[in-house]
Amino acid sequence: MKMSTKKMALTGFAAAMAVSAGMTAYAKEEVYKIGVCEQSQHLAISQATEGFKDALIEKFGERVSFDVQNAGGDLSNCTMIINSFISENVDLIMANATNAFQAAVAGTADIPILGTSVTDYAAALDLDEWTGIVGTNVSGTSDCAPLSEQADMIMELLPDAKSIGILYCSAEPNSVYQAAIIEDCLTESGCAAEIKQYTFTDTNDIASVVTNAAEKCDVIYIPTDNTAASNAEIINNICEPAGIPVITGEENTCKVCGIATLTIDYYELGYETGEMAVEILENKADISEMPVQYAGNVTKKYVPERCETLGITVPDGYEAVS
Repeated sequence: MKMSTKKMALTGFAAAMAVSAGMTAYAKEEVYKIGVCEQSQHLAISQATEGFKDALIEKFGERVSFDVQNAGGDLSNCTMIINSFISENVDLIMANATNAFQAAVAGTADIPILGTSVTDYAAALDLDEWTGIVGTNVSGTSDCAPLSEQADMIMELLPDAKSIGILYCSAEPNSVYQAAIIEDCLTESGCAAEIKQYTFTDTNDIASVVTNAAEKCDVIYIPTDNTAASNAEIINNICEPAGIPVITGEENTCKVCGIATLTIDYYELGYETGEMAVEILENKADISEMPVQYAGNVTKKYVPERCETLGITVPDGYEAVS
């Protein structure tokens, strides 16, 4: 049956209106593009990224896309990754760990930047005064468990230690900060042990530095150090045969080479960072006014097998590392 000219015109108009309405609806459903720069490859960083992504997917579903890139512990790679995000004009950058965060801050003053797995924002940003708010295009979450409690843990588990080594990468500002605080906390608490810092610059000298520390120390403490976390197996292969207990700043490193830790949940930390991103992207929160957030819960954990082998008695209040 032949359609009348008038009916054809009406049909065409209706189709055009439908397409227009569809385009309008799509335009309203903005798709956000997020660049994620991970400093290095280890479980804590991966968990934080997954938590971050899950928080955003839970809110936006298919309205959010992620470009996740890992720098492999190379600082120059962090810079290249951040520059690629700037070229792509992403809506937000999530910088996972301190060096990635510093590269992002150096790269752009316009795109919102959220850090996570960053221990101390004042140290990372070289700020003399810290109010908890950066005041620029930057905010995020900190993975710093109470350092005074970590110092107490060393003395609680190894009260007879005569020498304590603090092992970390000198190229990571977060580790430099933690090492200084831990040493101060041990000294102020009346610790009689000799305290010495052992630093490596990258993966190339970690084995020799750890070997030196294991020969001279009764116990080694490792803060939330990304280079150490990525090379925890090397540390364990040196310290375990030597019978040297290692206490760490987070659980995933502890699983590989430690006896105990005071740890946060990195997935939850990342999830909280994702919730901050939702506020910025969807609710147009002003990132310059958003305080840095801190992990709410910390847990004492231990590795039963290593503690038993070393004859270390673990008091009540510790959970076994799963």
